[in-house]
Amino acid sequence: MHRPVSPLLHDYKPSASNQRKKSKALQWFAVGLGLPLVAVALINTLHNTAPREPQPRLPIISASVNEPPIVPLADQAILLQEAAALLAEPAPEFDNLVFNIASGDTMEELFRQNNLNLGNLMSIVELDVARDRFRRIKPGDVFEVTHDHGEIIRLYSELDLTSALQIERQDSGFAAEIVERPIEIRKRMAFGIINTSLFESGAAAGLSDKVIMNIAGIFAWDVDFVLDIREGDNYYVQYEEIWQEGKYVTDGEIIVAEFNNNGRTIQAIRFTDDHERSAYFTPAGDSIRKAFIRAPVDFTRISSSFNPRRKHPILNRIRAHRGVDYAAPSGTPIIAAGDGKVIFRGTKPGYGKTVILQHGGNITTLYAHMSSYLLKVRVGSRVQQGQTIGFVGRTGLATASHLHYEYRLNGVHRNPRTVNLPDAEPIDEQYRERFMAAAEPILKELEQFKSTQAPSVAYNSQ
Repeated sequence: MHRPVSPLLHDYKPSASNQRKKSKALQWFAVGLGLPLVAVALINTLHNTAPREPQPRLPIISASVNEPPIVPLADQAILLQEAAALLAEPAPEFDNLVFNIASGDTMEELFRQNNLNLGNLMSIVELDVARDRFRRIKPGDVFEVTHDHGEIIRLYSELDLTSALQIERQDSGFAAEIVERPIEIRKRMAFGIINTSLFESGAAAGLSDKVIMNIAGIFAWDVDFVLDIREGDNYYVQYEEIWQEGKYVTDGEIIVAEFNNNGRTIQAIRFTDDHERSAYFTPAGDSIRKAFIRAPVDFTRISSSFNPRRKHPILNRIRAHRGVDYAAPSGTPIIAAGDGKVIFRGTKPGYGKTVILQHGGNITTLYAHMSSYLLKVRVGSRVQQGQTIGFVGRTGLATASHLHYEYRLNGVHRNPRTVNLPDAEPIDEQYRERFMAAAEPILKELEQFKSTQAPSVAYNSQ
C-alpha cells in the first residue's frame, strides 16, 4: 500500500551506506557505459570499412594508469541493466504522524497508542537538548513524527517563533539539535477615523485585534477609550508584521503611533534599551505612561461617579461617594493602578472585600466589593502597575457587580477621573541621544504617510 509522502521528507538524509552504494553504481555507469560506447563506435567503423572476413574476437585490453579498461559488448548490456536497476531504486517512504498535545497527554502514552518504539523514546529523552522538551510537554505543543513501521526516523517540534527542536536517526543512534526558524519583519502603516469606537474603526482599517489592543494600551494613560472618545478622532500607526518562509505569521510590536483626540495630539515612539526592556516615549523623550492608570478594570460603564452629595442606593440617604464605581461582570480582573505596596487586605464595613495600596508621593488607592483576592497579594507584598490583585464582585453594600475605586492624596479623596496624575520617569539620560537619533527617521516616515491620507478632520469638542 502506498503511504502518503510527508512534507518533512525534504529534510530526511539517507544513511551513509546508501549514499556509498549509489556512488559506486554511478562510477560503474560512467566506466561501463560512457567509455565503451566510444569503443563500440570505433568497432562499427572498422567493421563497415574492412573486408568482410571473419574477425577474431577482440580481447580485453589492459588499461594504462590513466585509461579505463575496455569492456566487451556482451558485458556492457549487463552493466547497463545493473546501473538502470540501481538508478531506478525509489527513495524510502515513511509514515508520518502529528501529535497535538492535549491536557493529560504523555509522550509514552502517545507512543503506545501509535505502536511506536518505546526504546526509541527512552533514547531520545536521554539527549541533553531534548530532555526538557519531552519531560515538560504542555497542551498546545505539536510534535511531527516520521517513522518506519514504528521505528523513529525523525521528530520535529517548534519551540517558539524562531527555533525548533529537531531529532534525527543516525547510524550511531539519535542526534538532537535546536534549529533556527528565520523570520522576516515587515513594516506596515495604517490610518483610521473613529465614528463609534476604536475597535470598529480598527477593524475597518484592516487592523488585527492585537494591534487595536496595543493602541489602546499605549494611550490608556491619556485617553479613556470608553468616555473620552469623540466622533472624528483619528490615529496613525506603524507596526511590525512577522513573516516566515514567505507567509504571514502574526503582528508584532507597534513602532510609532499618533492619536488625535478632541483637539489634542499624542505621539508615542517605541524604544528598547540595552536590557531588552521596551517602552513608549514622546518625541521629547518623556514617558507616554503615567504613574497611575485612570481605570484599573476593564469596565462596561461608570455606574456611579465621584459625588460628595450622592444619595446612597441602599441606605437611601445622602452619603458622599468618594470614589468611582466601574460596572463590570463578576470575576473581571482588577489591576493595580500603580506600583506600590499592599497595606490592607481584608473586609471593611460597607466595602466588602477590599485591598489598599500605598504608592510614592503619599498616594493610596482603594479597591472594594471584590469577589476574591489574588492569593499572592498579601499585606506587605509589592505589586507593579497593571498586575492583577483581585476580581470584581458585589461584596459589602453593593447592588450589582462593580469595582469601587478611590484615589487619595495626603489622605484626602480626589476624583480618580480628573485628578492630575504624576508622570512616569522620562527616558534614562544614558539613552536620550540614541533615542533622539532613532526617533527622527521614524517620525519622518510617519509624516510622509500622513501626507498621503485623508486631510485632518474637524473635532467635535462637545
